Amino acid sequence: MQKTLVILKPSAIQRGLVGEVISRFEKKGLQIVGMKMISLTDEVLEEHYAHLKEKPFFQRIKESMKMSPVIVVALKGIDAVEVVRKMSGTTNGREAQPGTIRGDYSMSVQENIVHASDSPATAEIELERFFSPTELFDYPQLMHVHIYANDEY
Repeated sequence: MQKTLVILKPSAIQRGLVGEVISRFEKKGLQIVGMKMISLTDEVLEEHYAHLKEKPFFQRIKESMKMSPVIVVALKGIDAVEVVRKMSGTTNGREAQPGTIRGDYSMSVQENIVHASDSPATAEIELERFFSPTELFDYPQLMHVHIYANDEY
């Protein structure tokens, strides 16, 4: 089973979409194995978005991500990274397909509701950035046999 990180951005918090977004992941069959509300600091944002640090829009990203607390969620499931990426939709909400989180709730490239890890390697790094080992839980998902075929896991 794979784990991945989702950040419900200030745009999700401010618009009251937290329950809706989390519900989509749960209904899909992904298991929540960690979740908390935090305020992001410049230091964390510079680490998290280091690949964008030299871009002209980096300051806008930092300001946006500090507008309110965010909710970080660790999700677990088969191919969780790819599943969450597909459910999230493309980065620009105006271009995201209807039925995706961004396609249904976003009109922006920045205020696009969620951040989702883009690879298993990135997910591992991001999960360690936002969760201590004691904040991630390993517990049986009782509906597991109704989510996956017995030869898929």
